[in-house]
Amino acid sequence: MSATDTDRTGAENLLRGVMPVLEVPFTADGDLDPDSFDRMARHVLDTGVSAVMFPGFASEFHKLDDTERELLTHRLLDLTGARPDVAAVISIPDHATLLAVRRATAAVEAGADAINLLPPHFLGPSAEEVRRHVTAVLAAVAPVPVILQYAPAQTGSSFTADGLRRLAEENPNLVAVKIETALPGRLAEDLSGGTPALRSFVGYAGLQLADGLRRGITGVQPGCSFTEVYQRIWELWHGGAPDEALHLHTRLVPHLGYWMQEVELIIAVEKLISYRRGLIDNPYCRHPARGLDSHEIAGVDRFLAEFDEILTPALNGITP
Repeated sequence: MSATDTDRTGAENLLRGVMPVLEVPFTADGDLDPDSFDRMARHVLDTGVSAVMFPGFASEFHKLDDTERELLTHRLLDLTGARPDVAAVISIPDHATLLAVRRATAAVEAGADAINLLPPHFLGPSAEEVRRHVTAVLAAVAPVPVILQYAPAQTGSSFTADGLRRLAEENPNLVAVKIETALPGRLAEDLSGGTPALRSFVGYAGLQLADGLRRGITGVQPGCSFTEVYQRIWELWHGGAPDEALHLHTRLVPHLGYWMQEVELIIAVEKLISYRRGLIDNPYCRHPARGLDSHEIAGVDRFLAEFDEILTPALNGITP
């Protein structure tokens, strides 16, 4: 799907359900591996999702140079451009407002269907400066839909439901918020019940997905190494089998609870899962990174064994 040949309402309608954040594969020497990226992205797109996002924390965006980001962004847009069933959400984590506006505008011109905006956070910008930054990007890409990423633990940014609604009232292309906080369901419910109503995605690897489902969230934005598990939960819940959905999520929680103690830990785990499944050629994470010890690697193997039936469509069986 391309933002240049599809109306914005159509793109916005695809921003729902499971929206994986794509990881970035590297070689054993730490060089970019575009072919693995393509293979992994194709697999994720074929799991039935209606949107994917790149780059995010799960993509190690902070360890990519500008050329690498642009290369992978365009490779993703080439893949999604021929698929009207999938939206490409390009994330803009640039700290400088000038650069964020340039990057967001360029992404839309290249075919991005929506923008994910991470507010600036280095060195503690004031609330007014953060708002000015967000407003500038929203105005620059209007009417392309924008998802605002709210991750206070990682960024220190602070928003209230009323403040987010005021932003949406002034900028109608702000259509959703990705919530990565404690108790995201409460904020999601507050946002959906106000005027204008704002849709919500839960992040944080979907650890609080069960509560979000009960409160009517629009979707979840996890990593991409076991997208099928999230897809199964989502389909069960919306297919009339909520108890089965919650049971499956309960099985997932002990794994996520450990992995989400550190961002670098979940990144390393997800890349090892993708490698074990044959989605990428190497689980390398650029340094500084969080290495996995023998117990954590064994935990990944237990996870793959436990969810093997759901993950069967992938290329299981490859081991390091």
